[in-house]
Amino acid sequence: MYQTNPNISDTQPVIRQLDDSAINRIAAGEVVERPASAVKELVENAVDAGAKRITVEYADGGKTLIRVTDDGCGIAPDDLPLALSRHATSKIDGSDLLNIHTFGFRGEALPSLGAVGRLTITSRAAGHEGAEITVNGGQTGAVKPAALNGGTVVSLRDLFYATPARLKFLRTDRAEAQAIGDVIKRLAMADPFVSFTLRDVSGGGEGRNVFRVGAEQGDLFDALHGRLAQVLGREFAENALPIDAEREGLHLTGFAALPTYSRGSAVAQYLFVNGRPVRDKLLVGALRGAYFDFLSRDRHPAAALFIDCDPTLVDVNVHPAKSEVRFRDPGLARGLIVSALRHALANAGHRASTTVAGATLGAMTPEPTQARVYQMDRPSPGARTAAYAAQAPGFAETAGVWGRVETPAEEVVQTADEDFPLGTARGQVHENYIIAQTANGMVIVDQHAAHERLVYEKLKRQMAENGVAAQALLIPEIVELSAGDCERLLDMSVEMYRFGLGIEAFGGSAIAVRETPAILGEVNARALLLDILDELADQNDSNLLQAKIEAILSRIACHGSIRSGRRMRGEEMNALLREMEATPHSGQCNHGRPTYVELKLADIERLFGRT
Repeated sequence: MYQTNPNISDTQPVIRQLDDSAINRIAAGEVVERPASAVKELVENAVDAGAKRITVEYADGGKTLIRVTDDGCGIAPDDLPLALSRHATSKIDGSDLLNIHTFGFRGEALPSLGAVGRLTITSRAAGHEGAEITVNGGQTGAVKPAALNGGTVVSLRDLFYATPARLKFLRTDRAEAQAIGDVIKRLAMADPFVSFTLRDVSGGGEGRNVFRVGAEQGDLFDALHGRLAQVLGREFAENALPIDAEREGLHLTGFAALPTYSRGSAVAQYLFVNGRPVRDKLLVGALRGAYFDFLSRDRHPAAALFIDCDPTLVDVNVHPAKSEVRFRDPGLARGLIVSALRHALANAGHRASTTVAGATLGAMTPEPTQARVYQMDRPSPGARTAAYAAQAPGFAETAGVWGRVETPAEEVVQTADEDFPLGTARGQVHENYIIAQTANGMVIVDQHAAHERLVYEKLKRQMAENGVAAQALLIPEIVELSAGDCERLLDMSVEMYRFGLGIEAFGGSAIAVRETPAILGEVNARALLLDILDELADQNDSNLLQAKIEAILSRIACHGSIRSGRRMRGEEMNALLREMEATPHSGQCNHGRPTYVELKLADIERLFGRT
């Protein structure tokens, strides 16, 4: 049945000026999406105020209470009413919106919160008495004297009571509390020299500490490493590589985990620009691009990366929540992340994450059936050598005088070889796993996975040195696209040519494909270009062509490597170990799985109940 458009009426529409209350409620819809958004705005204000200790308390997932206490500079009594006015801020003077050095600058957070909840600000600035002001649903009260030693306490009760429809869109108390915790952890990573406390006071009383980190000491890298260990866990800190690179005014620092410490989702990716936590497609795509050669599609890298630059090189005034940024030169930022991470991963050599050994020990540990039995202490190296010699065949004939034991020259050489990181091969089991002895433990190597990686890295080096061979098409393939898509592809034509794909403009909105990578065989040029365009739209860059070529190299490496089931001689096994030590990325196979497991002697002894 035909229905008239409800937005069209017979009368002429009248343009009205909305009152301040409605304006603040509309602004609150952009700034305050959920309790976690309110916590973010209030804690960022505390950091901007120079606070060194920040305490956040919430009740019922932040729906009934959010309280932020800081020891910052405070607000003078005469400035409290102005702080609740829209677009009133001490962060900027409005003359330059690109030169922003603080978290906040819009002057929208406090009036927006006061428009949808019951907001109370108690503050005391240096040289002033403490004062308090309250605003309920947009109605501001008078400034009153208050008792406070210093800093600011902001209490927000009954969030969205003035806009009850918004309450229906909130999730459970537990989900909202988890979102608040995530916000605090991100801000804690951004500033390791500030202590943060998060407390759940649901039901009244002192409540319980949900998260607490003290201020770190030392230089920036040590402080950041310590803070990440507290926030993300010791395992991340132990398996993360330090990142420090600079290019044309952009400075990248932080830590990125080894490929073998990958995750099943992107939950462990934290990105910051000038200390501001952001969720930016460009930066996420760059992080993925740096690891795409080391992880399968269902695994995601873990990293905490910080880009610092002159504020004029990045625009943070893109979204009211300030979670998105726009770089003046996006390609520069992406290239810096990719090159810095790939350099760090290459320098890591054959290193694999410690969690691999932990998982192995967990799988091998039997269920406890009885109390641990005391065992004697581990003997000294000399005593072990004598004991081993005594247990060797022919000991009675060769030992001579009691206590006089001679170690064969071959044994001396093997013992010296144990000083290598991956030790000396002692044997092979199931025709696939090499057992090597190190100075303080043992290593189990998957010979097929390890050799596959070595061959793959060799093929990639050859490709980088000699380029990708291109196959000229007898008849160029013409692909019709939109004018915008043609321009985007032509902008990348030089990069594509490096990998054997030659394209050029054919007039109008068409592209002529004249060459394709020979290693790919027969190629559907149109489908390939459309896939590249999809990746460009999603990530502002494309590694698709390189990924396809390197996938072929990976398959070649798989078929050309040592197969499972082949018995190897001792010199072959040791040669493989030495090559692994000299080859970057040899700690994981082409799919991100570990190529070896290292077990320390103390871990092995624990498996047998030794103390």
